[in-house]
Amino acid sequence: MKVLITGTSRGIGKAIAELFLKENHEVMGIDRNEASICHCNYTHYVCDVREHDNLPDLDAINILINNAGTQNEEDIDINLKALMYVTEKYGIQSKIKSILNIGSASGHTGSEFPEYCASKGGVMAYTKNVAMRVAGFGATCNSLDPGGVLTPLNDCVVKDPNLWEQIMDETPLKRWATPEEIAQWAYFLTVTNRFCTGQNILVDGGESINYKFIWK
Repeated sequence: MKVLITGTSRGIGKAIAELFLKENHEVMGIDRNEASICHCNYTHYVCDVREHDNLPDLDAINILINNAGTQNEEDIDINLKALMYVTEKYGIQSKIKSILNIGSASGHTGSEFPEYCASKGGVMAYTKNVAMRVAGFGATCNSLDPGGVLTPLNDCVVKDPNLWEQIMDETPLKRWATPEEIAQWAYFLTVTNRFCTGQNILVDGGESINYKFIWK
């Protein structure tokens, strides 16, 4: 299938792209940074998703995965508004089979920076709106809402022994997810799944049970 993923230069987005490539899909990535993936079935577009007038013209996307996001950097503009630009441009069309928005456990709990929580809460609501609109195409739309993931964005706490100990005290499974684990969830929700739609899937190792956010 023809797959478009935003934010593919590192972390979760890169792991998702690599899994789809391994499964022989045609993958396109949009990121404001240069490509970090080299594969014959991968095409990279350097673009800031906020600049909706500069988004590339791509036809007949089958799977759209909105992964691009940030923390404490115009969160609502990047995490929510830009996600909406991308979805309206590429996702609301007859060839679409599945849309997946990468949200956050913080959208469920409110336990993080205010603008970040607001942006991810908006993603949850927008996911349900899109699910209703693409159902007519037989397509699904869900959000995948991770808790802690071992990505470069989180290094400031992962590499701080004191904070990491506190975080593990709040995490029942006593670990965070790897990007590759989140990629497996993304693949299931967009390729295997054909019936679950309009849902906000929380994958956080039980972290949200405690509702306590720890950061530097």
